[in-house]
Amino acid sequence: MAQEFSRAFYRSAAWLKCRAAYIASVFYCCELCKEAVGTSGILHHKISLCPENINDPNITLNWDHLEYLCVRCHNQTHSDNLPVRGDVKFDDQGYLVRR
Repeated sequence: MAQEFSRAFYRSAAWLKCRAAYIASVFYCCELCKEAVGTSGILHHKISLCPENINDPNITLNWDHLEYLCVRCHNQTHSDNLPVRGDVKFDDQGYLVRR
């Protein structure tokens, strides 16, 4: 879910056009596992967005800083930052499993 500072950006025409074009350019497939995910994947910013860079199109809209991921690969990418209980972890495929 978008944070408060980024909500307007994620609703902007510039982002929606960028997102649609990028996803089409990778043929609607996760760039890590190559699974066909259609439009249900997540267009991941390789550089985390923050209040200081949210208005910088070189960060937010630059295809060099984007990566289309399925939900599983996106969760795996962020597994160190996700709040999870101490008795579970993400496995190599991005699934939540018991430790």
